[in-house]
Amino acid sequence: MADFQLQIYTQQSKAFDAPVTSIVVPGESGYLGVLAHHAPLVATLGRGTLTIRQQAGESCYYLSGGFLEVHGNVATLLVEEFKPSAPAAKS
Repeated sequence: MADFQLQIYTQQSKAFDAPVTSIVVPGESGYLGVLAHHAPLVATLGRGTLTIRQQAGESCYYLSGGFLEVHGNVATLLVEEFKPSAPAAKS
């Protein structure tokens, strides 16, 4: 699967900058999935779990508001809060 660059910024610092295969973010009106070569997109983010998939595995983080921009095979998140969280239970 193709990769794209994910950059996550908080008010304090750059919190994440690495290639990923996909992300699922909590949009203001529901969850959004992003893969490599996604069409340009700007969206507001709500509270919820950000799931990041990389070649090595999957990780989950809690987000609290912000913005998502996807352009030129780079996804950039500007977030209020970003911290690790446990993966959601699979049913």
